[in-house]
Amino acid sequence: MNLLVDASGSIHGLYGEAIDLNALGDMTIYRASKVEPDHTGHWWADLAIMGGPRLGPYTRRSDALGAEIAWIEQRLFRVKDRPDGE
Repeated sequence: MNLLVDASGSIHGLYGEAIDLNALGDMTIYRASKVEPDHTGHWWADLAIMGGPRLGPYTRRSDALGAEIAWIEQRLFRVKDRPDGE
């Protein structure tokens, strides 16, 4: 699980249960995307909620979930957004 602490002390990341996130303080959780099958049984990761693309089709749900996570984390943890540039 990757977490990003910004300059204000807010923590951002994808929800997961690897650690007890409640231990970090009050949380705001919101849906960032959705992964659903189409009428042919192919899976799509729809990131429109975040202003992103619709990724797919994938034959396995796990592949769509992996693409969804990779897309979100790539944008959440962009190096150019970090003040130290590292």
